[in-house]
Amino acid sequence: MALDLAFDDPATDILRTVDVFFHLAAIAHRQAGESDYDSLNYQATVRLARLASDAGVRCFIFLSSVKAMGPPISEVVRAEGACTTPVDAYGRSKWQAERALREQFASDPMSVVIVRPALVYGANVKGNLQMLANAVRRGLPRPPAGGSRSMIALEDLVELLCVIAQAPLPLGVHTWIACSSDSYSSQVIYDMLRAVGGRGRGSDWCPRWVWRIGARLLDIASDQRGETTYDKLFGTELYSNAAVLEDTHWRPRTSLADVIEHIAMVGNSRS
Repeated sequence: MALDLAFDDPATDILRTVDVFFHLAAIAHRQAGESDYDSLNYQATVRLARLASDAGVRCFIFLSSVKAMGPPISEVVRAEGACTTPVDAYGRSKWQAERALREQFASDPMSVVIVRPALVYGANVKGNLQMLANAVRRGLPRPPAGGSRSMIALEDLVELLCVIAQAPLPLGVHTWIACSSDSYSSQVIYDMLRAVGGRGRGSDWCPRWVWRIGARLLDIASDQRGETTYDKLFGTELYSNAAVLEDTHWRPRTSLADVIEHIAMVGNSRS
């Protein structure tokens, strides 16, 4: 059954048969209007949680984002409480949903779990990683060193959600960051993509100032809002998974090296 969650709600009789509610739907990775982010990512989330609670659902799991924590803080490895004010519509909508869930369900009989994934990658990855893979295949010069991002494999994220669903959680609202202990720079990912393609080390003739200009031109051409292309390539965005490791028996088991060949192959098949 398909629903437009900005306007429709699941039937109450269906919710009465549900033990754990996974809420993964959201607008992401596209230039939507502020009101669209608000109605789906924020308002619909709170409404669904209330409907789930009224129907007797035991646990409501909300897939949020580290973007709800606001822009990264220099080289700091951030835990759940190290937040700044989000600057983009996507991050704000996730942050508003999180805040409303904490306010309204702190003493509710239904447990609420907020999961904030870092950048998610997998064999059929889309978005920035796939764009980088395509650019490497077309001869992109080697990026300069600098920057690093926490990430998580799709398989590990799915396993974490299943672990949470099966855990005997205490009442209240729980917030965890989902990431592995590894982090990756654009240069490291570039080298991995070159290696699995049998190309060897790429040329690093392009100076950093050219990367800045090129990234800025891409931002202008795409009407980029929020995080800039340069920040995506060379920014540092690090998170800690210490809390979820301590509170659950989940452990990330997949590294980017395990799936980098699949990412490169998907790029080839789509070209």
